[in-house]
Amino acid sequence: MDFWSPDGSPDSVVAQARAWLDGPAEVDLVVATSGSTGEPKRVRLPRAALLASVRASAARLGASGPWVLALPPSYVAGAQVVLRSLVAGHEPTVLERDGWPAGEGWFVSLVPTQLTRMLGSPEDVAALRRAHTVLLGGGPIGASLRLRAAELGVRVVATYGSAETSGGCVYDGMPLDGVGVALGEGGRIRIAGPTLFTAYDGRPDLTAEVLVDGWFLTSDAGRFDEDGRLVVIGRVDDVIVTGGLNVPGPAVAERLRGHAGVGAAEVLGIADPEWGNRVVAFVVGGPDLDELREWVAAVHPRAWAPRQLVRLDAIPLLANGKPDRQALLRLAEQAG
Repeated sequence: MDFWSPDGSPDSVVAQARAWLDGPAEVDLVVATSGSTGEPKRVRLPRAALLASVRASAARLGASGPWVLALPPSYVAGAQVVLRSLVAGHEPTVLERDGWPAGEGWFVSLVPTQLTRMLGSPEDVAALRRAHTVLLGGGPIGASLRLRAAELGVRVVATYGSAETSGGCVYDGMPLDGVGVALGEGGRIRIAGPTLFTAYDGRPDLTAEVLVDGWFLTSDAGRFDEDGRLVVIGRVDDVIVTGGLNVPGPAVAERLRGHAGVGAAEVLGIADPEWGNRVVAFVVGGPDLDELREWVAAVHPRAWAPRQLVRLDAIPLLANGKPDRQALLRLAEQAG
């Protein structure tokens, strides 16, 4: 056996991970990408890369200890929760089955959708206040969400990374020890260091496209702020070219979420014969399209305002909590 994949129940994955940590060092871990933008890929991660990530994370947080598993362990973020907890000498707590642990000083990894919902529950907030750190990743993290968490006494650290980087490798905009971050053409984020994957299983062609001279070429665009921190703008294909102008979809979605009547929002570009692409807002609740256009145009160029509104009862999500972009695209096409 030259690799294993974390599948099955959480207890099964924990047992597999423990056996893997005690077994031959040359056996890779293989996890799937989320598939949010297309066909999932199988990412081969050597044990050295995963353990480098575990150690660097603990060093940056200033502590290690027990972890709460609130994410599917078949994806890299959940698998890393299992590994961090086991390496620290603790069985992970499975949130869905066991509930929040007693005491203080434990850790949990969440996606923004989960944290948003939890901050509306007094019971969850009381538990999260006892956590040493809530790692938050897997999607755009709005300033309003972080502010709300801070006001409620929940310590959040925003992470950026992917399956190809053994999970989060940039914490609050700063790369973990040993990790290199650079920007390529068009602000495309590049990552180097000991946490990188070695290949897409069975896809040497795709591997060669993104692993170049020791750097992983991500599909995300970013910039560095005045303090040298990485600011993730969004996926390269989140920039919607409409009427010859570039519109950052995540920035428009964040503005929409700031409307008092909007429960949730995502923004994508859809092919359009007149505009090249039209800006489409997917919104839970909220006012009509004209009011949302005015809301966006109050702080951004009017060209950023959505030209189509698709109302939803809920944003469709993948198993790992990320928005299902393919489902959203189908809904926009059906709505016309």
